Order: sequence, then structure tokens, then C-alpha cells
Amino acid sequence: MKKVRVLVVDDSAFMRKLISDILEEDPRLEVVGRARDGIEALKLLGELKPDVVTLDVEMPKKDGLATLEDIMVLRPTPVVMVSSLTREGAEITIKALAAGAVDFVAKPSGTISLDMAKVGDELRNKVLMASGVNIALLAHRRAPLSLKEAPQPIEPRGEPSEIVAVAASTGGPKALQELLSGLPHDLPVPVVIAQHMPPGFTASLAKRLDEISALHVVEGQDGLELMPGVAAIAPGGKHMLVEKKDSRFICRLSDAPPLHSVKPAADLLFLSVADVAGAKAVGIILTGMGRDGTEGARAIRSKGGFVLAESPETCVVYGMPKSAVEAGAANESLPLYRIPERVKLLVKMRKGE
Repeated sequence: MKKVRVLVVDDSAFMRKLISDILEEDPRLEVVGRARDGIEALKLLGELKPDVVTLDVEMPKKDGLATLEDIMVLRPTPVVMVSSLTREGAEITIKALAAGAVDFVAKPSGTISLDMAKVGDELRNKVLMASGVNIALLAHRRAPLSLKEAPQPIEPRGEPSEIVAVAASTGGPKALQELLSGLPHDLPVPVVIAQHMPPGFTASLAKRLDEISALHVVEGQDGLELMPGVAAIAPGGKHMLVEKKDSRFICRLSDAPPLHSVKPAADLLFLSVADVAGAKAVGIILTGMGRDGTEGARAIRSKGGFVLAESPETCVVYGMPKSAVEAGAANESLPLYRIPERVKLLVKMRKGE
């Protein structure tokens, strides 16, 4: 059995040892090197050529974000960030995901987490998953200009869509950046998003996306009225639902147990959107591992709504979209760079236009 070779980078000798021990509990993983800072990490990267790097966010000399950017230039390699649950740590982590990191794991109790074993399974699973991604998609998601022709026309339906619901997991923050930056500020419908992410990080994600998108992007709050041109992201650790009062869409948060081991879960968001919008709903399933979103997408499509699945050529992990496609829950599969134009057609399309 060929083992996944891992380079562990952390400025704490204790954390380097602890993370290494946790990883090597899985016989499929082998820690081939440890680095105390970004400068040493880049040196070992060239010498050891690891399959995956675990990278501390906060380090002296060269922090995790700067190190990641250099890795993506010098020797693109799948990276799993290891972040402390601080505001600064969360903001850097979100920037790292946008810069090409595959995923991240939050240290349970700060920079020195004696209880790191609490997230041991998550860390091992994410490193194993990272070893199988297409690293070229993390560093360069954009398609050649020659491929960016407009999507084929869709058969017009009776009325334009009224709400767009999006599901994303691994690779999602970068995919959301491309999706939302392709939508106009005057989009005539609200957008609701379930991105698999723990508490403490979705506020930073919303802030980051708001800065680079023409849409106004916020973290969802209970009772928030969902307005055209606004995108609401489910808070980490909460499920987000949509209800309708008169003609208004309202955001609702739920503390129900995790579904598919995730919270927020896209299925719950999509099911609520299917209930309140029916044929006037659009569902989008982006990159991610697992099958979350498939049941909700099936509900949207069965009520006459339209479901888009990201196609494999642009997916960091073709798991969630593949599940929806194989279940017959998607109307259409498109590469990420074509989805914004399709959304604009769907929300403005009227019969006879």
C-alpha cells in the first residue's frame, strides 16, 4: 500500500509532534518531515516532495498564508490549513482557502491545543481527501477564454426564478468567490448558501466574499429578510432555512442535529427553498465531498425548479455534484465558469422573451 506522505508545519515543537502522532494513527499516512516555519517548510518541500502539507496559520518569519502562496508557485501541493479559532486566524484561513488551500482544521483550544485529538478523525480524513484532489484546479480555476462561450439556451419556463440556493463543501470558498463575482449587484433575487464550515469562520467568509463580489454578502441571521442582490451564508454550526411571509423570504436558523455529519446542511436549506419557492427556485451544487444537497435538489427539481451541478472538470472534489447528477436531481451540469451566466438567464427569463 502506497502511503500518503505528509509534511507537518507548525512553529510549536509540541504541536508538530502531536499532529504527526495523530496523523500516523492511520496506517495510510506517513509524516516524512516537520518544519518550524514557512522558510524551513519551503526548503523541505523541495527536498521531500510530500503529497500533502499541513500548515499552521500563525507562524513567525513567514506565516501560513505567505507560505501557502509560495507553495502554489514553487511546487503546487495539496495543503490543509491548521487554524486557531481567533478572529485573525479565521480571516487568514479564509484567505488561504481562496489562495488554493484544500481545506482546514480548527485547533480546539488555541495555538497550543493539548486536546488536538478531538479533531483527529477530521484531520486524518481531510489529509487523505486532500491527497486525491486535482491540485491544478486549486492554483488555476479559470478556464481559457476560448472556452467561455455562453451556455446553450434553455427552454423558457412560465416565470423567472425568485431565489437561488447554493451548496458547497471542500473547495467551496474559492468556488463561491468565482460564482458570486460573476453575478451583478442588481441580481433580482436573493441567494442563500450552505457552505460546510465550523462556527467562527463563516463571518470571515461572508466578509471576504462581500469585498470581492458586487452582491452584498452577509452571514445569515434568524429573522433576516432576504432581499434581491443579497447573498446570505449559513452560520457555521447552525442550519439555515428559508420561510415565506406574504411575498417576502425570511432567513431562519435551526439548532437541529447535524445531517450527513454536517451543520449547516445543504439538504435542509434546499428542502425549505423547495417548499417556499417551488418552480421558482434555482439550486446549485458546487464542489464538495459526500452527498449533501442531493435530496434537497431532488425536491427542487420535482416541484419544477431548476438545479445546476458543477461538472467534474472544475470541481476540486466531484462528490456532491456527482451524487446529485447520478440521482437524477440535476437539470444540467456545467463547469463553474459557465454557472453565473446560466443563473442570470434563469432569474430573468420569462416566457416569450
